[in-house]
Amino acid sequence: MTMTTRRSLLLTASTALLGGLVAARAQTPETRIAGLRGSLDAVDLGMRPGAADDQSRELNEILRSAAAERKPVFLPPGTYVVSNLNLPDFVHLSGIAGATRLVYGGEGHFLLAENAEQIRLSELTIDGANRWLADYAKAIVQITGTGNVSINDCDILGSRKHAISLEACGGSITRTKIAGAAEAAIYCVEGTGFRIADNEIADCANGGILVHRWQVGPDGSLITGNRIARINARAGGTGQYGNGINVFRAGNVLIANNTLSDCAFSAIRSNSGSDVQIVGNQCRGSGETAIYSEFAFEGAVVANNLIDGAANGISIANFNEGGRLAAVSGNLIRNLTTVGPYPEEGFGFGWGIGVEADTAVTGNVIDNAPRAGMLFGWGPYLRGVAATGNVIRNSALGIAVSVVDGIEGVVISNNLFQNTLRGAVVGYRWQERATEDLTRDGSQQFEQLTISGNTVV
Repeated sequence: MTMTTRRSLLLTASTALLGGLVAARAQTPETRIAGLRGSLDAVDLGMRPGAADDQSRELNEILRSAAAERKPVFLPPGTYVVSNLNLPDFVHLSGIAGATRLVYGGEGHFLLAENAEQIRLSELTIDGANRWLADYAKAIVQITGTGNVSINDCDILGSRKHAISLEACGGSITRTKIAGAAEAAIYCVEGTGFRIADNEIADCANGGILVHRWQVGPDGSLITGNRIARINARAGGTGQYGNGINVFRAGNVLIANNTLSDCAFSAIRSNSGSDVQIVGNQCRGSGETAIYSEFAFEGAVVANNLIDGAANGISIANFNEGGRLAAVSGNLIRNLTTVGPYPEEGFGFGWGIGVEADTAVTGNVIDNAPRAGMLFGWGPYLRGVAATGNVIRNSALGIAVSVVDGIEGVVISNNLFQNTLRGAVVGYRWQERATEDLTRDGSQQFEQLTISGNTVV
């Protein structure tokens, strides 16, 4: 009869543990990951990492077969030259972040999906290599009519057009680095509540994140936590290009907690987007107006943003086009300049906050605005503006307010003006100064102005 001893038990356990470690070491990291995910290993199915020749046919076939079986595909580390990938109805394609590279071969389009059920791309480097794209290709990753898109933890580089183009899609782009696009990093049109979060975007020639619609309507996109830097305006213009985040005709969009720097025009620009919230963003080095809500919009919240360096700070504009109804509060704006990206017009550059209609401007701090801390109205386009509890310092003027016939209902009260050398509150007719400081002389001559309780030091 064999006796079981404490020593034999320990020996048996250590032998089992050693065997497990040996088995684990026999598996490569990519094999373990593929096994955990239940993926088809693309190398087992014929892909050759590092091969110089084009492997488009092989990868297209693997994706088609996997889609038929509803299985994900794992692409082990290495470089794969491919072109004209037509993504089927169901795609889960993943790799190892920083190690799995798809490089465009320049034969028409790179990755294209139309009316798919689900497209998921993760942990891939997708390199357009700055090669030619066919006229029908809008981006190196182009997806249309797909309700479930997920692009995460990817690097997308070197596109001759947009990096990512999405039309009539829902889903998300997260934790992805995008650089070197000759147009915009992300162009999302007619989206269905798309989420664009925690991405890093840099060195794009005409735009960062574009959320557009063909017609004015609700969109519901969330644009949060992104870092966007060095966005140019290669195509020129006066604001159509060169914006870090650009919303056009899209309503109900939340733009929050993004960090934007060195954009040729605006850090954030909303054109004809109603019920848009622009909250808690950091905007540095904007070439024109840092934050814009303009043209035919109703409803904008611009709150708790920090703007350091711009030609103008925040503009709520175009009452003549129907632009109205906003709350501008808790923003800090500093270090503005009179130099913009095109010859100045109207009141020029160098003012902190400009508003026109049905807007409350409360609790903002503006420091070092060389032309004016605030600009209220343009000619007769001024209605229902209340400015209370703001601090304006080291500015040529505190508030320049329109006194042209036709203005309605303006309240300027309980604000603090420090070192506003050309006056705290001054009336303007268009760009011409029309009054002395109204905090000293009173505003009785303008029955639509109420100016009271302000402190000038």
